[in-house]
Amino acid sequence: MDFISGQELLQLCEENSCRISDIMLQREISEYGSTSQEITERMKEAFRIMKEACHKPLDEPVPSIGGLIGGEAKKVRDRRRQGKSICGSMLSKAITYSLAVLEVNASMGLIVAAPTAGSSGVLPGLLLALEEEFSLDDEQIIDGLFTASAIGYLIMRNASVAGAQAGCQAEVGAASAMAAAAAAEIMGGTPQQCMDAASAAIVNLLGLVCDPVAGLVECPCQSRNVIGASNALVCAEMALSGIRQLIPFDQMVETMMVVGRSIPFELRETALGGCAATEAACTRACQIFQK
Repeated sequence: MDFISGQELLQLCEENSCRISDIMLQREISEYGSTSQEITERMKEAFRIMKEACHKPLDEPVPSIGGLIGGEAKKVRDRRRQGKSICGSMLSKAITYSLAVLEVNASMGLIVAAPTAGSSGVLPGLLLALEEEFSLDDEQIIDGLFTASAIGYLIMRNASVAGAQAGCQAEVGAASAMAAAAAAEIMGGTPQQCMDAASAAIVNLLGLVCDPVAGLVECPCQSRNVIGASNALVCAEMALSGIRQLIPFDQMVETMMVVGRSIPFELRETALGGCAATEAACTRACQIFQK
């Protein structure tokens, strides 16, 4: 059941008349010599941690280590509860939870790197919002996480998920592709629709730079996780509507890496360019490190 490309994954799904999540589960079973129950229990634990990270800052806002973020998730949640959200309940929740996970990460709390700490809010943000809005059960979300894992595995194998190597497109972009594919399967999409959603997600964030203020995974990382979750939702919706992508997933993964190599090193997690090089960011960085 192993696969090294999106095309091979789709072929396995067709040959076995099953979903991407089923193939990924079988791969994990054969790879680690574990039972289906053991692998599933590990994924359930990962989702439990994700849920906790989504909710904890809403009740107990904590400032980040650098003091650049903290309390943003609660503000968005409160606005929705007041009936003032212009995004609607689904997207507002995805925004809230994505913000929340980055607050937990930046305050040294427990998160699931999916695929990285800097992009850890995208996947749980969208999936937890889906679960609540559509009254789904945890088992459906767990299946989605296996699908997300398959997409993440392919990106890591054939490109990168490191901002230092290929910019934020490799972190938030990869997370967005994972979330888009997961959402598509959860909502009844075919394997092809899942791959189309993932491809579209990479297209939309192609070239995104990594420029953390003061070198901390706080700003603009937090807001980019929101963009990743929002992008995933849009891409899943398009795919589920029957919109096909011109460029296959495998080619977009390859392209992302080519673009990543072209991004100047100042814009690859060095905090020497982009947002990190603005006057406001440099002033704040001096304040942080002079404490």
